[in-house]
Amino acid sequence: MKQSLILITVLAGALAGKLGAAEPAAPVITTRYVAIDNVCAWPNLAALRDGTIIATIFNKPTHGRAEGDVECWVTSDGLFWSKRGTAAPHEDSANRMNVAAGLANNGDMLVFSSGWSLKKDDKGKVAALVEVLAPWICRSSDGGCTWKVDKESFPRASEDRTEYIPFGDVLPGGDGALRVACYARDRKTKQDGVWMFRSADDGKTWKVQSCISDSNNETAIFHLGSGKWLAAARSLGKTKQRLDLFRSDDDGKSWTFAEPVSGASQHPGHLMRLKDGRLVVTYGNRIKGQQGVLARLSADEGKTWGEPLTLVNDLLSGDCGYPASAQMRDGKILTAYYSNGAPAHRRYHMGVVIWTPPAK
Repeated sequence: MKQSLILITVLAGALAGKLGAAEPAAPVITTRYVAIDNVCAWPNLAALRDGTIIATIFNKPTHGRAEGDVECWVTSDGLFWSKRGTAAPHEDSANRMNVAAGLANNGDMLVFSSGWSLKKDDKGKVAALVEVLAPWICRSSDGGCTWKVDKESFPRASEDRTEYIPFGDVLPGGDGALRVACYARDRKTKQDGVWMFRSADDGKTWKVQSCISDSNNETAIFHLGSGKWLAAARSLGKTKQRLDLFRSDDDGKSWTFAEPVSGASQHPGHLMRLKDGRLVVTYGNRIKGQQGVLARLSADEGKTWGEPLTLVNDLLSGDCGYPASAQMRDGKILTAYYSNGAPAHRRYHMGVVIWTPPAK
């Protein structure tokens, strides 16, 4: 059964935003709606080879304080969504809520899922998240309908760190091998670090390739081509959690910090390339009174970025964001995000905004 589409608002005009010019340039928002209701989601989007867009989500309306699964939902038109399968079903007193996802070279859908063991009170209610669980490698050869789950093959973290937590997209590099980013926390210092993992056998086995940063966590990677990569990483501590941009020119073997690509309380992000060649980074905005989703465009492979474009700015709390984007066949961009409430829909949901960027 298809998820009912609950329309929040349709904006056929421009929202605030400039691209460094005297005249304002803004995205045109054509549709915004509740795509999947009553879920916290933290969506990841991938486009299957037939053009179907698949969202990989956490299926409970809570910030992890429940047993729950990683589900896959699909849309063929950008408007109506239906559940297709469960990539990572939870175990008892645990959840599967953290994901990275994308396509293997042979077209299989890959989902990496970690989560938490849970402590329950005497009434069976979840009282605390206890320990990070090791990631599973979940693979589907039928577009997300059925799944095979490998619980052992992904590398384990060292004893002085939590288990790895996957985030963002699974993408091939210049050598054809797949890459994915995961972060983990030092148990003693409580400091997060993020690593790139590489698979030479189309996602069956993985090895650590490099450390992207020793002071960031949720990181979106993107292959520019010819072995050049960008990574947009959520920062920690004194920066008040912004989005830091890192670069690699050697297919992910080494990384250098480039610059911040967002302000404080604006994170985490997603990177993609538009059909016109530009890059777009979408990211959450948790500044009070502006909560929602922002985007920036780059026409020079991420060396410089235009001013932020507002996609959503009316969410009711900072418990929101985590956008992911995909470009549809008609050229419009579909950006999915999560929210713990909007003016017209006051509970957890995965929202979608469909928009057209300013012309080049």
